[in-house]
Amino acid sequence: MNRFTIPRDIYFGENALDVLKTLEGTKAALVIGGSSVKKNGNLDKIQQLLSEANIETKVIDGITTEPTTQMVKKGVRILNDFQPDWVIGIGGGSVMDAAKAMWLFYEHPELTFEEATRPFSLPRLRTRAKFVGIPTTSGSASEISNLSVITDAETGVKYPLADFELTPDMAIIDPIMVQSMPKHVTAYSGMDAITHSIEAYVAKPRTIFTDSLAIEAAQVLKENLLASYHGDAKAREQVHYAQAMAGMAFANAVLGNVHSLSHKSGPIFNIPHGCANAIYLPYVIQFNRTVVEERYAAIAKRLGLNGENNKELVDSLIAWIRDLNNKMNIPNTLQEYGVSEETFTAHVDEMAANAVKDPCTSTNPRETSVEEMKKLYIAAFYGLDVNF
Repeated sequence: MNRFTIPRDIYFGENALDVLKTLEGTKAALVIGGSSVKKNGNLDKIQQLLSEANIETKVIDGITTEPTTQMVKKGVRILNDFQPDWVIGIGGGSVMDAAKAMWLFYEHPELTFEEATRPFSLPRLRTRAKFVGIPTTSGSASEISNLSVITDAETGVKYPLADFELTPDMAIIDPIMVQSMPKHVTAYSGMDAITHSIEAYVAKPRTIFTDSLAIEAAQVLKENLLASYHGDAKAREQVHYAQAMAGMAFANAVLGNVHSLSHKSGPIFNIPHGCANAIYLPYVIQFNRTVVEERYAAIAKRLGLNGENNKELVDSLIAWIRDLNNKMNIPNTLQEYGVSEETFTAHVDEMAANAVKDPCTSTNPRETSVEEMKKLYIAAFYGLDVNF
């Protein structure tokens, strides 16, 4: 038996934020990142809409980096004092991941972080509050997904908390929230969405439901991401919807080695998640093509890439990703990003061991050993072809 779970309600399009006026409750905690959502007036707009629903609000801000257990604990203390019946994450993936984790430990203070990291074993939520996700970037799809990625403040290791209980009750995908995105955020988040669509399409638990969303999202992203990067408002709106479609796919089909590599190296090398995904994606496709070449070829064919056979089509897919990186000023190796050989060598064994344990590795289409994971890191550092 398979399962397909997404938020109960997804509101999208112009003025989608207006649905906030219909929420029933008394208090809403608004979890945000830095100052951009304040400066562009969107936070004021959201608070005004909630006030029309007679809902008192409290802002929890400062999620300006990928979330840590320390940030989450601080947020939980605020939630405990405020006692909201809605938790609303407003931001990119890091903000919404932090908000989800705060929500989890607000509902279940007895839960340890170690217990929370066990995949699909969380207790029931929604006994104290419901969750709304409002994305301000176009890539993570955290407003759709059942994941929250948190870094252990003591070890620096990034852990995905995964359970259908973490699926938001409502997602509000309003294009006004992303019109002022900086170019580098548009690039990184867009490549995160492309990675979601491709990894979901080849992941072990894929289904006909996830396939249709993943491959359609990939096509919309190919047609619009570069134009969005250069500031086209209509293209940016389409990318915002496509990333949510990719999110619906990966939330149910899960992901693969690209995310495992990114989760365990991002905090160490200080690489933004979407940028890390963009670097690793071609190498993982080369690694996985020995078992799912026809799946990658199907994506390439849908995207209109050149190739007379599966091998040529997959080669074209890899070349397209690298070309897209180049056009959006994203490096194609860890060295190009600025990671030194000394730092890489000092951490590669630890990263490989941790990446194999990442939940995303278990759904990668090809089984992966610690030694193979290390070789993937080495390939991505030096820019070597993966032929093992």
